[in-house]
Amino acid sequence: MSAPATTLPLAPAAAAVPGTDACANRALMVGLAGIAVTAAGLFVSGARIVASAWLVGVTYWTAVAIGMLLWVLIHHIFDASWSVVLRRQFEHGLAAFKWLALLFLPLVLASLFYQTDLVWPWMNPAHLLPEHKSVASDLLYQKKSAFLNVPMFLGATIVFFLVWIWLSARLRRASFTQDTDGDTKWTTMSRKTAAFGIPMAALSLTFAAIFWVKSLEYHWFSTMYGVWFFANCARAALSCGVLITVWLLHRGDYRGIVNKNHLHSIGQLMFAFTVFWGYVTFSQYFLIWNANVPEETFWYNLREVNADGSDNQWKFVGFFILFGHFFVPFLLLLSYRFKVTPLILRRIAVWILLTIFVDICYNVLPALKDASGDPLPFLGPALFWSATSAVGVGGVCLWAYLRSFPTAKLIPVQDPRIGECLTHHE
Repeated sequence: MSAPATTLPLAPAAAAVPGTDACANRALMVGLAGIAVTAAGLFVSGARIVASAWLVGVTYWTAVAIGMLLWVLIHHIFDASWSVVLRRQFEHGLAAFKWLALLFLPLVLASLFYQTDLVWPWMNPAHLLPEHKSVASDLLYQKKSAFLNVPMFLGATIVFFLVWIWLSARLRRASFTQDTDGDTKWTTMSRKTAAFGIPMAALSLTFAAIFWVKSLEYHWFSTMYGVWFFANCARAALSCGVLITVWLLHRGDYRGIVNKNHLHSIGQLMFAFTVFWGYVTFSQYFLIWNANVPEETFWYNLREVNADGSDNQWKFVGFFILFGHFFVPFLLLLSYRFKVTPLILRRIAVWILLTIFVDICYNVLPALKDASGDPLPFLGPALFWSATSAVGVGGVCLWAYLRSFPTAKLIPVQDPRIGECLTHHE
């Protein structure tokens, strides 16, 4: 372990570089505008479509925040040195969790007091399924009802956010306080938090994905679903980390702090998790295709063909995810030059974030069906409101990050491994 960073010149607080408050205000205005436009959709497309679109937006940005939480925990459990600088930006990103909990609340309130099956059909026992039987009479629901019920859903969702907020608060407190007193006990505390925080985060993100997204079509089940969501969380957080890093490089904050080796290390992780996502997604599809069990295959069939046998738009979305989510970033991130060139790496990060958004749409929106049981088209109102939801929720999350940004030093100046980080080499 390197010597404590007290021998290094203290980095200025982030607020020393002007413009952060203005950026935060603009982010909040964009977020509120996105929320307002999405709310207007209630009068244009109806509550069910807009509510499902809102679920896309909230799930997307919750995945980003969970990914940031996981990377901070992983940093501490491995006692990593190169990622100390990037870790600080993820710690600021964790400030979004309490706002994400607030933004998830409308879905809960609408399901409780407006229309029980507005988003999740199983919440209403009288809801008619496409095969013209009610949820209550469905044998598969009866077998899963101990898990899929409103009290369990509400209790679990509260626990998810409490776990994420609590872990985030511990990590942020330890890191920010260490900037002031330099006590290594905060590093030890963070490592202990990581030891129990990683399994807590892993379990909570898995069950959140199952409750919020997979249960939209509760007949289906997959043992890979939580891992698929984890892969998207990790990739989304890394991509946002690239955008933040490049932004700070261009502002001048990171001049002399972040070098090509930091970018290369981030790019390597982006490449690794691109392969991991491909492995998980292929495994899920191959196992279901090979087993050919109707209770599993229908989920993919629904996203390929309509009831009359014609191809639907979701089939081509699936092809886009296959090539855009895996092959494009895989081939680009093979290049060392691409990984260490900020503008190119930023474009790759934006592409990955776009494909993750499409991937979440692919998992959520086909639950919206027409009278014949076919999913509503991809290119339609649901996609538009999903985009406005993502902008609205994203603006609030960015605002939370920018509000937190000036509250601590730009880098963890008293972290025991800051010296190794600043001199990071391959």
